[in-house]
Amino acid sequence: MKIAALVSGGVDSSVTIPLLKEQGFDPHIFYIKIGMEDQSAFMDCPSEEDIEITTWIAKKYNCKFDIVDLQEEYWSSVVKYTVDTVKKGFTPNPDIMCNLLIKFGAFNERHGHEFDKIATGHYASNYETDEGVFLATATDKVKDQTYFLGQITYDQLKKTMFPIGDMPKSKVREIAHKMKLPSAGRPDSQGICFLGKINYTDFIKNQIGEMPGEIKELETGKILGEHKGFWFHTIGQRKGLGLSGGPWFVVKKDLEKNIIFVSNGYDPASQYSHNIPLEDIHWLNPNHDYSKMDQIKFKIRHQPEFNSGKLVLHKTGNSILSDTKISGIAPGQFAVLYDLEEKTCIGSAVISER
Repeated sequence: MKIAALVSGGVDSSVTIPLLKEQGFDPHIFYIKIGMEDQSAFMDCPSEEDIEITTWIAKKYNCKFDIVDLQEEYWSSVVKYTVDTVKKGFTPNPDIMCNLLIKFGAFNERHGHEFDKIATGHYASNYETDEGVFLATATDKVKDQTYFLGQITYDQLKKTMFPIGDMPKSKVREIAHKMKLPSAGRPDSQGICFLGKINYTDFIKNQIGEMPGEIKELETGKILGEHKGFWFHTIGQRKGLGLSGGPWFVVKKDLEKNIIFVSNGYDPASQYSHNIPLEDIHWLNPNHDYSKMDQIKFKIRHQPEFNSGKLVLHKTGNSILSDTKISGIAPGQFAVLYDLEEKTCIGSAVISER
């Protein structure tokens, strides 16, 4: 079996290589270059160190190694999606689109099509039945990354290989130290997929600019302060508002008037809702019939905990009716759907405006 292994230089993807070698495979390592170094004025992408670590791993395990430059594809797809979504006043998720459009998309079109599987360091797994391949959650529920894989296509899913999906993060670290991998002590990456270590607000400011507007209290209409543009704020946001007497939460945005509405307190009622409207539902395995699915588990952000609710599929509009009120329902973000056993990630949908 021919395996393309995507290694970023981080500990998770690095450990996939000794695991694959132990299983008798001879993976071809690829480092995807997506840091947009030409944007050096506001980028901080450690690609030199990443490439140095990945090169070391390739030599240690006698693997073929290539660097694939997908910066142009990144800019025209993931970055464009992010900027366009923000301009509309919605909340994007570039990490989800990175997997769909780049790691399992553009890379596969350029190189991956020559391989049977594409192995990554995602905390996820898959399994196969007579209906085909299904995406499953990882053993480590805290690190599980199926939320970020909820938009990949079925053809992409069939090629996935997740060597660390059946082990906890502590075991991955243990293997890295045992194998003396240079990435063993590296901290987990906190950067947005294509932005490296850059501050998200700085990136949006560079791309869109600023447009000052009022911050108002939702309940009273009182002007509390000024923001620099509605695109810098998302529903449910607490930090970065610069208001005293908090905590304050963003609960609504008036895009036409460029007004941000906030509510005060740790549990403002206006921040919560049972109803999560959906559009563009995507089923990961189209061979399975989900039309009669009722009760589900779901996530509207990357987190260890699952929420429970009812999936309502109707020609006039789809939605999730959560069993408990949910905070921070942000249009543009993704709701990722799971079965009641929390084993299978069955699909995803974009959260739409109420």
